[in-house]
Amino acid sequence: MEKVSLLNGIFKDSQEKGMEYLLYLDVDRLIAPCYEAVGKPPKKPRYGGWESTGISGHSIGHWLSAAATMYSLTSNEQLKQKLDYAIEELEIVQSFDDKGYVSGFSRSCFDLVFTGEFEVDNFSLSGGWVPWYSIHKIYAGLIDTYNLTGNEKALAIVIKLADWAKNGTDQLTDEQFQKMLICEHGGMNEAMADLYMITKNKDYLELAKRFCHQSILQPLANEVDELQGKHANTQIPKVIGAAKLYEITGDKTYKKMAQFFWKQVTRHRSYVIGGNSINEHFGPSDTEELGITTTETCNTYNMLKLTEHLFHWSQDVEYIDYYERALYNHILASQDPDSGMKTYFVSTQPGHFKVYCSPDESFWCCTGTGMENPARYTRNIYYLKQNDLFVNLFIASEIKLPEQNIHLKQETSFPESDKTRLIFEHAKQQQITLHIRVPNWTAGPVIVTVNNEKKFVSTENGYIKIDEKWNSGDVIEIELPMNLYLSPSKSDPLKAAILYGPIVLAGALGTKDFPKSDILADHLSLNNHPLIDVPDIVTDDKDLLNWIKRVENQPLEFITDGVGQPGNVSIKLIPFYKLHHQRYTIYWNIMDKETYQTFVDKEKEEQARLREITIDVVNPNEQQPEVEHGIKKKNSRSGYLNLFNKGWRDSINEGYFSYEMKVEQGQMYLLVTYSGNDTTLHEDGKAYQRDFSLLIDGTVIAQQILKANQPGKLFDECYPIPLSLTNGKEKVEVKFVSKEGKVAGGVYGLRMINNIEGLKRDK
Repeated sequence: MEKVSLLNGIFKDSQEKGMEYLLYLDVDRLIAPCYEAVGKPPKKPRYGGWESTGISGHSIGHWLSAAATMYSLTSNEQLKQKLDYAIEELEIVQSFDDKGYVSGFSRSCFDLVFTGEFEVDNFSLSGGWVPWYSIHKIYAGLIDTYNLTGNEKALAIVIKLADWAKNGTDQLTDEQFQKMLICEHGGMNEAMADLYMITKNKDYLELAKRFCHQSILQPLANEVDELQGKHANTQIPKVIGAAKLYEITGDKTYKKMAQFFWKQVTRHRSYVIGGNSINEHFGPSDTEELGITTTETCNTYNMLKLTEHLFHWSQDVEYIDYYERALYNHILASQDPDSGMKTYFVSTQPGHFKVYCSPDESFWCCTGTGMENPARYTRNIYYLKQNDLFVNLFIASEIKLPEQNIHLKQETSFPESDKTRLIFEHAKQQQITLHIRVPNWTAGPVIVTVNNEKKFVSTENGYIKIDEKWNSGDVIEIELPMNLYLSPSKSDPLKAAILYGPIVLAGALGTKDFPKSDILADHLSLNNHPLIDVPDIVTDDKDLLNWIKRVENQPLEFITDGVGQPGNVSIKLIPFYKLHHQRYTIYWNIMDKETYQTFVDKEKEEQARLREITIDVVNPNEQQPEVEHGIKKKNSRSGYLNLFNKGWRDSINEGYFSYEMKVEQGQMYLLVTYSGNDTTLHEDGKAYQRDFSLLIDGTVIAQQILKANQPGKLFDECYPIPLSLTNGKEKVEVKFVSKEGKVAGGVYGLRMINNIEGLKRDK
């Protein structure tokens, strides 16, 4: 990667904007929670958002990785000075802990874990919010800083931190260790594998293997897909670590895990922009359920990392076809080119918009990976394998190969142009084999011409191979024919996205009823913002070229004929990566005129009806909705039921779970979703009746018993809330309480609404 530099163009512009944010951030504020974690006053106050919560400290880890990578590409001295200062500060913080611990939160949760007696769920470990996930970012940042800048202090810090982890986890049996891994733990197996590669200390290799979560990875090794309902970005780093362990050990079991997972996610669980997940979780295979909280950006960052490993094993063009699709349409599209702010989710809800982090009050997980993304654009443009140079991506760039005495430049304005040129700036009878990628989206033969003389033509997906002795001034010209085409939805035969080459085209729908700002601290706060009516595309002509025309003198801007209905509307289409600060659609209802006469979008009508009356929503078993709504719990469990494609939560014996939910003045109603299958729970030889209380701010408003009286479906119960409990308040605590021998729930959804007229009581 350090041999490749970006030239002009969209990726170079995005890289520079990304570096602006890295330089803007205050290292003292990023490290502030690390000082507080060891009981020392920070030099400056910590940042807001997630950095003011139990996940604090993850952002300094991301910043280290991003800054080290960006410095390796740009040699920016201001960035290097900040990076060195950050390492010196972390060294000071670590010196205050007798065991070598350094992180953005107290060591106490780990101390309890290392006793072997601890509570755990998907996102909580000994009362800490995903502590291994958070500290993993610091491991990765220190390792990247050492590998990319040679900072020996960074290596010394991470070795001490790894020894602390090794000494602590040595006290756990394998069973206890695997129990610990139920809680999201990031890429700890990858970090330990990386550290082994640096130090050759086998302790770290063994720890990397122990950090492999067997209940997730073993089914993948057996090519069994059990991903439905799993928190998506919890799983991807586990597989990246497995891929790295294959490269270290040669154990093909790890290879099978990675290859099967990649195929299942990219072929069966991804959206058209290359991202995956809805509400952070994998849904059923071969579905593309649309929504506001789809395609978490972290997931795609990690899928690109995994893809890189697989491509290195086998130069299969399918890997780069996916990589390109996700790079342009999700990663590039996730950074605001004006402010440099990043997206968390990228909405696929027709008529919605992108929501970006604020510079000082967000620090979501995707803010962190979003810092890193602009520094990673040079990856995989080229790939050198012995004497074979693969040209994978058509991005204005240059690569210098000192050992081969070659300097190769790529000049292109792709995708605004369908041509690219490779120029040997320096070479002297150098024998090297070029492999020019033939993408899966080409609309005709790819033509490669060498010095206007030799011509190579390929119509098949793969690589054009050119074996020559190259000299300075040699020029290779590549023609990549592109055209418009549809990508049908896996879920709905009437829904499809429109692409041009690898580029997803979005309908630019303007700013009607747009929020005051789409840059904000709480990425969930606009989930219920009013939508707009999005036209359906209605035409009997299946040839897109007959009703979509390219706009002259506007690169990659298209306009349709009046096929948008109702109203014979013309629709403006632009690359999704160019679309910011306005509403959009990337999935359209597309149908012929006869179908349109009787078409009713029931899903759209139901969503519109619910949005109109909704004040707040909580989805149980989903990390962000639960955390953002201040979950509290005792003797509570959560899970996912494939039958309904929904998560649930309950409590047993003397237990409870509660959320803080928004209210407004006037009559409020609590709409709770239950399973019609739920009845008395039989567990450990005991019978637990599902008989529980619902409380608002400590006052019982209802008693509920579940008796499996609506089998096979979910149903809603609506509870009026006395005005006295909401008057003058912005939020209330909604609490479900079980007594000894009873169960509260399962609850599959909560919705605070202000109107019950016309509300359907069953789903």
